[in-house]
Amino acid sequence: MQALAIIGLFGLVILGSLFVAPRRATIEGFFNGTGTDGRAPGLWVLVLSQVTTWIFARSLMNSAILGYFFGIWGTLAYAAYYGSFLSGGYIVGRLRAGGAGSVQDWLGTHFGAMGKACYNFVIALRLLSEVFANLLVVGLIFAAALPEMGIARDASILIVAVLGLAYSAWGGLSAALRTDVLQMVVFLGVFAVAFVALVISPGFDLGAVLTAPGTSGAWSGQVLLLVALLQVFSYPAHDPVMMDRGFIADPETTRRSFLHAFWISTLCIIGFGFFGIQAGLVGAEYEGELIGTWATMFPAWLFVALLVSLLISALSTLDSALASAARLVVDELKLGQRSLAGGRMAMIAFMVVGTGLTLWGNQTLFDAVAISGTASMFLTPILIIGLVMGRHIALWSYLVAFGAAMFGAVLYFAREADWAVALLPEAHKYEQLLVICVGVLIAGFAAVMMGARRS
Repeated sequence: MQALAIIGLFGLVILGSLFVAPRRATIEGFFNGTGTDGRAPGLWVLVLSQVTTWIFARSLMNSAILGYFFGIWGTLAYAAYYGSFLSGGYIVGRLRAGGAGSVQDWLGTHFGAMGKACYNFVIALRLLSEVFANLLVVGLIFAAALPEMGIARDASILIVAVLGLAYSAWGGLSAALRTDVLQMVVFLGVFAVAFVALVISPGFDLGAVLTAPGTSGAWSGQVLLLVALLQVFSYPAHDPVMMDRGFIADPETTRRSFLHAFWISTLCIIGFGFFGIQAGLVGAEYEGELIGTWATMFPAWLFVALLVSLLISALSTLDSALASAARLVVDELKLGQRSLAGGRMAMIAFMVVGTGLTLWGNQTLFDAVAISGTASMFLTPILIIGLVMGRHIALWSYLVAFGAAMFGAVLYFAREADWAVALLPEAHKYEQLLVICVGVLIAGFAAVMMGARRS
């Protein structure tokens, strides 16, 4: 019965998304998000689109999982990444004030083709991780909802991948913006009901939740909070979904959209983290990325509401990731014609590769964030010294900073390999991540400061 309810409600959301997607696709709408009348999206379309693409399924699960293990500190650590709306809005404002039309535009002006190539490599990996991680959550949900069906995980991944691709490939960014609004409104409604039910439940104690150490202690959550604070300046700049939305409306509308997206998404992430913290407080056993845990904790209708909210967030991120992939391949990499066919081929390629990665295997959900966040840290010294301080930076400095960040990301990914063990301290993996991030920043700032001069 639960499985039927989940499938039915999620199916209605998909049908609604297909219904609100634009009937007529244009090239400008596909790549730049303009409506059929050529107008840019308004404030709340932009806000809801920003929020729903950043509180995606992986993020909601991460917040809950970190809350379960590390208590309120784990949830706050993940919520700190949503300070990216503040740093991202600031970066976009500086770029636009200088006449740049994108991050690639600014990097190309200062570092040429090599500078753009390094950045495009990082955001291509980021987009693939978006597809992979959100489809992974879809698979986890249906595997938990239909345990008697051995093919539930793989079948659900393939079905959602095809349906998400269908309406995304029809309208591109304009479709993503319009469907984001519907999906976000539904998500907020479903999640609000679930959250209120949690708060008024007999076993809920707000004081206990706000001071909870988690099942593994608060220390690792505090370490993760430091990692997030180190990564939060560069993190938004390597997220093409956020950056693409920073250049499609007028500057004032864009600035306000980033501010509203910050407080809305942060509250949602902390609120969802409460479900993980509560699971730890009541002593529930960790099972299936918390999905199995919730099934034993909550009434059937609340469990369904939680899973539907996760599925909606997964769908809303997939279409935006594909729209950004099309712009990356066509507008930035110039690997296809700037046409509907060219954009759609790019979307298909990213969806096929991302789906293949999901079916092939998986890493823990937070690892994808940690790795991409570490890889993005080469941008911190570049943007602070080059964009904010206005210094000219030598190409070799840029490449050294990039190389240090890539090495740090690989080191964390391969931390259990013999060569990585020899380099890292004997500590919890999050403490190792903190050491890596500090090392990346020291190397990057050292290289950039040595190669910087006044413009």
